[in-house]
Amino acid sequence: MATPDVIAAEATGPVLFAYDGSELAAFAIEQAGRELATGREAIVLCVWQPADVGFVLTAKQHFDADQASQVQTAAEEVAARGATLAERAGFRSRSRAVEAAPTWKGIVETAAEHKVSLIVLGSHRRRGLEKYLLGSVAAAVVAHSEASVLVVHQPSSLVFTGTSA
Repeated sequence: MATPDVIAAEATGPVLFAYDGSELAAFAIEQAGRELATGREAIVLCVWQPADVGFVLTAKQHFDADQASQVQTAAEEVAARGATLAERAGFRSRSRAVEAAPTWKGIVETAAEHKVSLIVLGSHRRRGLEKYLLGSVAAAVVAHSEASVLVVHQPSSLVFTGTSA
């Protein structure tokens, strides 16, 4: 079994946080801050797509989802907010927004490009038909990434109730 010193020594690349602006994504960053050594380099990634945005807006913004430049700007703002959360959790972070479909592919390709040692993302724990129809970004990242993946499960306090915030 590896000791914490060995684990820290083996962590040669940055941590990549898949961040979509959701409470679950923020929780995953906080949880990683408690579990991993402080001071590690981190990349906070928001993956975006025109028309099918794929992230939670930073404020009550209005933009045309068919205008790629507007979606990209909003995704960059979301990633920057995530980088701020990562800084608070003890990481040396920078933000990045990439256009990719499907989302898991953008995460895996960015992780490979930056030679990350760990990908951190949240899992909504979808089941049954919902999982089949919506898919699982976490499962696809685990299946396709060469980097290790830390999947932070949704705590019961963040269960989606169907009401908007």
